[in-house]
Amino acid sequence: MSGGAVEDARGRVLALRPLTMLDRLRLFKALGPELSMNEAYLGVASLAASVSAIDGVPLPFPASEAAVENAVERLGEAGIEAAAAALQPEDADTVKALAGN
Repeated sequence: MSGGAVEDARGRVLALRPLTMLDRLRLFKALGPELSMNEAYLGVASLAASVSAIDGVPLPFPASEAAVENAVERLGEAGIEAAAAALQPEDADTVKALAGN
């Protein structure tokens, strides 16, 4: 995915940004060693960090654990779910079925 936007269940438009390797390193640094190894926490944090704006209002890239939690709180379940659905790569069988192969 190369950016874009998605609407969540609350009707908000979320601008998305793909995380680069540098972004991932910065997110690891912001979370610290323990949370960076917690796959569930890191997954939600990565989704939150992938949203660059909500309804045109910028959502800065998180630089601390508190900033990650703030982003998750602002997005809520509807925002995190919408980002996850938009960023989740299609599996090969789905792509084949849609392509008619």
